[in-house]
Amino acid sequence: MHHTIFDTPVVNTVMRWISVLMLRLLGWRVDGKAPDEAKYVLIAAPHTSNWDFPFTLMVCFALRLRVYWMGKSSLFPPVMGSVMRWLGGIPVDREKSGNLVQGTIDAFNRTERLTVIVPPEGTRDKVSHWKTGFYYIALGAKVPILLGFMDFKDKVGGVAHLFHPSGDIEHDMQEIKQFYRGFTGKNPQQFDDETIQIKAGSKDRES
Repeated sequence: MHHTIFDTPVVNTVMRWISVLMLRLLGWRVDGKAPDEAKYVLIAAPHTSNWDFPFTLMVCFALRLRVYWMGKSSLFPPVMGSVMRWLGGIPVDREKSGNLVQGTIDAFNRTERLTVIVPPEGTRDKVSHWKTGFYYIALGAKVPILLGFMDFKDKVGGVAHLFHPSGDIEHDMQEIKQFYRGFTGKNPQQFDDETIQIKAGSKDRES
């Protein structure tokens, strides 16, 4: 994996304190702590707004989580792309997204420590299903899933417990979805935890 802001001690410390201060000023509380596991997939839900990303990054800094995230290739233009990579970004070619799950599994297999954050839902329209790429990545890499959350109603963000996938995706996804019931996203009308379905019939390659 490439060098990121999380590997730069001075900058990482400064960003942590800035994040803690900003969250406090905005009235947010951070719950949970970084797990001892060296490798895991981090998901954060509900994911209903572009505001989720900066809030999630601030929570990651506050909890001292060293994370990588996936982004479409257009977010990584020359010059600016190096900055995005430094912020933990991994460019993804949507036209070749069929290799995303296996590519991420390979990344887990060749590194001793790795945390990849993958949102389980989209943000543009009302969520009708959860993407399952994050599940197949964790299953294939034999790593747990850390359940992260952003509750805009109570202004609390953080991480809960590690979930170990069993291979029974129907059962496991229902358990994961059950955990997120009660959390409110920035645009709650886009997240209906009573009707969200999953695409369990195929590996959702785009994550």
